[in-house]
Amino acid sequence: MQRTQSGRTPKRSVPKVSCEQCFFRVNLLCALAVDEPCSTFRPHEAQLKPPPQLRFVFRAERRTRAAWAFPSAQEQAALHV
Repeated sequence: MQRTQSGRTPKRSVPKVSCEQCFFRVNLLCALAVDEPCSTFRPHEAQLKPPPQLRFVFRAERRTRAAWAFPSAQEQAALHV
């Protein structure tokens, strides 16, 4: 990084954006009546897509009884032997 004589790094130029470049304004989804870009600004070129959904994976084996069920009398007797 280059530093100026004052010891600071020079700032990069940020391109100016307008509401006319916003995804919501272009697709007639904007409900705001403001002249400058708001906090929800999204560039129109960046084709917004929903995040990928998680895949549902089934377990290979299923339990024979619920996890919260009490052990049977035989299972209790086997534990106390």
